Amino acid sequence: MKAIWNGAVIAQSDDTVVLEGNHYFPENSLNRDYITFSNHHTMCAWKGQASYYSLLVNGEMNTDAAWYYPDPKPEADNIKGHVAFWKGVKIEA
Repeated sequence: MKAIWNGAVIAQSDDTVVLEGNHYFPENSLNRDYITFSNHHTMCAWKGQASYYSLLVNGEMNTDAAWYYPDPKPEADNIKGHVAFWKGVKIEA
């Protein structure tokens, strides 16, 4: 699977975890050249607190386009160490 935004491959892995229709990519599959800091957080009742990354590709910013759960609740432990995408990031096989 590949996560692509603005013509760049943001992540690529044969070992994603699919949860609620989202592909969660292992952190080590991220192309860190395109990942930037975000201080945004949200709360999920059953997964816990999500943290976010923004993407910076070819001078364009996609704010809070990736999320992950640094310390998920036990029910979502299978996505620990994984990152998912939205906001126009295409997931392709």
